[in-house]
Amino acid sequence: MMMTVSERIGRACLVIVVWAGLAFLTLPLAIIVAVSFTETEYLKFPPQGFTFRWYERFLADSSYLESIGLSASIAFGATAIAVLIGVPAALAITRSSLPGRGVVNAIFLAPLILPTIVIGAALLQYASALGFARSYAALLLGHVVIVVPYILRTVLASLARFDQSLEEASLDLGASGVSTFFLVTLPIIKPGIVAGALFALIISWINVELSIFNSTASLMPIPVKLFNYVQYAIDPMVAAISAGTIYVAIVAVVILDIFVGIDRVAASQK
Repeated sequence: MMMTVSERIGRACLVIVVWAGLAFLTLPLAIIVAVSFTETEYLKFPPQGFTFRWYERFLADSSYLESIGLSASIAFGATAIAVLIGVPAALAITRSSLPGRGVVNAIFLAPLILPTIVIGAALLQYASALGFARSYAALLLGHVVIVVPYILRTVLASLARFDQSLEEASLDLGASGVSTFFLVTLPIIKPGIVAGALFALIISWINVELSIFNSTASLMPIPVKLFNYVQYAIDPMVAAISAGTIYVAIVAVVILDIFVGIDRVAASQK
């Protein structure tokens, strides 16, 4: 069936809008990566020359490597804990007949509504009252709070289309509840868990607002360290550090596509 002139114009406009949006999102990232290789002592685009000097300076500073290790530890730790909390919570919200499920759901999703800086300030006061403010435990707790909603939301989306007759068939065939969960339920909701975990990792990795309230000179995630650095100096090393975070995000997406598949993850959220 041939398209009409108006349909062709509409499709062309849609393509233009899509490409314009893609360019708007990716060009700033491309500029940051390009500037990180410039030979000048200041930020300049287009970059002049090509050098790894700013990456070498960045990686030669042990404090930055420690900050990267701390951020990675917090991000992976918070994501793992969030999965252990979010998956059972999602199952309870969708399967339980107890009253108050809506309230529980709202409480878990509240960090998506509250400004992160407010959560950081509240966590500082709470941790100070209990005697563990500005510690690794405080940072980890705060990051768990802000990433749990992402796990919960994506798992709830997967469970919304879940066919419970598959679990019933497994139980009728003699499988235990635990076996049914690991052999039937978990494989089906895995794309939602992986998608939520990816979001959680990225959100934790780039967080500044909450982390800055609970950081110290010896306990400083890389986003906070970068935030402090740009207050006193603006040079291509800033671009090199920022580009490093972009590389981490790209690697995470590639891993997701290899082991799960972007199409499956996207389909599980529809």
